[in-house]
Amino acid sequence: MFEERESIKVMEAVERVMQHCQYGKDERVHVSEADGRYLAEDIVADHPVPPFDRSPLDGFAIQSADTSQASKDHPVTLEIVATVGAGHQFEGTLKEGQAVRVMTGTIIPPACDAVVMFELAHEYQENENDYITIKRPFKAGDFVSKQGEETAKHEVVIKKGTRVTAGVVAVLATFGYEYVPVIKKPKIGIFATGTELLDIHEPLQPGKIRNSNAYMMISQVQKAGGEALYFGKLMDEFDLCYDAISEALQDVDALITTGGVSVGDFDFLPEIYNKLGAEVLFNKIAMRPGSVTTVAESGGKLLFGLSGNPSACFVGFELYARPWIRTFLHSEKPYLQTVRGTLTVDFPKPNPFTRFIRSKVIYEGNRLYAEPIGMDKSQVVTSLAYSDCLVAVPGGSRGYKTGDEVDILLLEAEGSQIPFKDPLKRKDIAK
Repeated sequence: MFEERESIKVMEAVERVMQHCQYGKDERVHVSEADGRYLAEDIVADHPVPPFDRSPLDGFAIQSADTSQASKDHPVTLEIVATVGAGHQFEGTLKEGQAVRVMTGTIIPPACDAVVMFELAHEYQENENDYITIKRPFKAGDFVSKQGEETAKHEVVIKKGTRVTAGVVAVLATFGYEYVPVIKKPKIGIFATGTELLDIHEPLQPGKIRNSNAYMMISQVQKAGGEALYFGKLMDEFDLCYDAISEALQDVDALITTGGVSVGDFDFLPEIYNKLGAEVLFNKIAMRPGSVTTVAESGGKLLFGLSGNPSACFVGFELYARPWIRTFLHSEKPYLQTVRGTLTVDFPKPNPFTRFIRSKVIYEGNRLYAEPIGMDKSQVVTSLAYSDCLVAVPGGSRGYKTGDEVDILLLEAEGSQIPFKDPLKRKDIAK
C-alpha cells in the first residue's frame, strides 16, 4: 500500500539518530592486535621522555665552560677519556679539559652539559691518547635532549576514543602497554533484501543483479570500527524477512538492511518495523541520493534501513550509521569532516533537495578542489571506487558551475566533532 511520507532535513535526521547513541564497554587486547581499535582509556606516561638527559646525535659530551674561549684562530683542545654507546653510561669522573665520545641515545655523563657533533670537531691521536679540537664556543644545553622535554611523567599523551594507528602503537609500546584498553567493537548485523539478488559467484541471469551492497556494507562497517555480521540475503517474502530480522536483532548492537524501504509492493521493511513495535525515527529525508533512508528503534537498538541503490546505500551509511558506530567507540570525532572547496566542473542538475555528489578531492597548494566522478545517479556503483569525498549542494539551487565554492565531506579523513549541517543556498550565504 502506498504510504505518504514527510521528509526531514539531513541535519535533523542525523540528530535523531545520535539521540539514540550507545557507548561500548572496554576490553584489553595485545598491542600487536590493537591496530584500528579505539582506546577505552587515556594513555598515561609511566616515565618522562626522554627518561634521562641524552645525546640526540653521535658526538662528544663536553663541559661547555671548557669551550668559552674557543674560536677559529684559537681552537680549544680536549682529551677524549672514554667512548660510551647507547645503553651504557660513563662511570668515571670527568676533569676539566676532558670529553667523552658518545653515540646517539647515550645518557649524558655527569658534569657534561653539551654535545659537540662529530662534524664540528677535529679528532686526532698524540702519544697514544685521543684528542679533539673545537673552533667555537658551546653553551650549556647545546645538542642535549633534556629529561622530560618531550613528555612528563603522568602526562596524558593520547586521549580516550583515539583510533589506534602505527604511531599510537609506538607510544603504547613506549609506555609499557602490552595489553591495551580498547572499546569492544559494536556488532553490526547486515541483511541484503531482494529476490533479484545473486551471490558473487553466480552467473548473471535476466532480471537479476549481483549483491554488491552487502559486501560494501561489510567494508564500511569494518572501516568505521565495527564488527560486521552478514546474515545473508532476504527474499521478498514478509514472514521470512520478519523472522530473520527479529532473530538477528537478538545478536547485534545495530542492524543494517539494504533495500526494501521504499513504497513498492515488495518493500516490506516499513511493515516489519510496525510488527516489531519499533519507533520509526524518520522514513524520508530531503536528500539525493538516499531519500528513502529509514531508521527505526526497537528495544534500544537501531535498525538502519538503507536504500537498495548502491550510491544511495553508501551515502546513507556514511551520514547516519558511521557516526553512530564511531560514537559507540567513544570517538570524539564521529562525523565526516566538512570543508569548503572549489568545484572543478559544471553541475547543471537542479536540486530540489540537498544532493551528495560522489567526487574526488584534488589538492593544489593551499586550495582544495572537488571533481565529481561518473554519473550522478543513485543506482550507479562504479563511481564509488574512485570517490574519496561527497560534494554537498543545497536544495533549491539551479545547478552549480566550475569555480563555485561548495561543501565537501571528506570520506578518508579521521573525522569531526561537528555534525554535518545542511548547506545554505548561495543567496543565503550572500546575506
